[in-house]
Amino acid sequence: MSAPLLEVKDLTMHFPIKARGIITRTVGHVKAVDGVSFTIGAGEALGLVGESGSGKSTTGRLITRLYQPTSGQILFEGTDIAKSSARELKPIRRDIQMIFQDPYTSLNPRHTVGEIISAPLEIHNLVPKNARLRRVQELLEIVGLNPEHYNRYPHEFSGGQRQRIGIARALTMSPKLLVADEPVSALDVSIQAQIINLLKDLQKEMNIAFLFIAHDLAIVRHFCPQVAVMYLGKIVENAPREELYSNPKHAYTQSLLSAVPDMRQAVVGGRRERIRYTHDVEASAASTAANTAVASSRPSV
Repeated sequence: MSAPLLEVKDLTMHFPIKARGIITRTVGHVKAVDGVSFTIGAGEALGLVGESGSGKSTTGRLITRLYQPTSGQILFEGTDIAKSSARELKPIRRDIQMIFQDPYTSLNPRHTVGEIISAPLEIHNLVPKNARLRRVQELLEIVGLNPEHYNRYPHEFSGGQRQRIGIARALTMSPKLLVADEPVSALDVSIQAQIINLLKDLQKEMNIAFLFIAHDLAIVRHFCPQVAVMYLGKIVENAPREELYSNPKHAYTQSLLSAVPDMRQAVVGGRRERIRYTHDVEASAASTAANTAVASSRPSV
């Protein structure tokens, strides 16, 4: 059995909580990611699902090293990049790219589409300057846009078209892994299926691996053969999609699935019972309240 393309081991990210006074001091930490482990093989897709605040997007940013983890390992093709310097990361960034959630804010409005897509080529200096335009037009065509629109600005495109531009930018260096952070959640429902189908085609044609982050369980089921469920910074369940959707083991997964609209239930009438998962939320809230009370009772320095 070949080694996985990406192996994440006990990954953690703790953000400090600062108390301001005469001297700014750290009074605690938010455990955004708390001991996460998973693997992704070459050309495979892992779905990472959970509600807002579960740590999904932070995990994606750790994998792409937009954040430096507090601890843990990120093994990409056997090399641990968790503590790599910016210089050491430069060649790795060619192979790991990210598609951001909001196509409106992820593109520089002052730059043309051609400048946006060709920027990685310029940074890594892999394509001669006189060949960059041809590569940009090729990428625009691949994602379903008019190659002749390379000199237009982002505001001249619709939301779905902007996300296609973001995908084209991510494909510029022919990456081996794409981290897609809720790539369709900001788009109109009528456009979402088009973008998902585009990503599936790209995965098949280019053998790209995906970490697909989403809160929409229906989209993840359509795209990812393997699904991991994240809650309060931890992965509580990781299973093949058919097994997870038909027989979820963890109570939180059961709660998530019970909230998904069921068209068959709507046809026959009635309402499916909603499972509420509150135990750990209440425990976490109590712990946070206790920590806050302790912090506020300490005298200022």
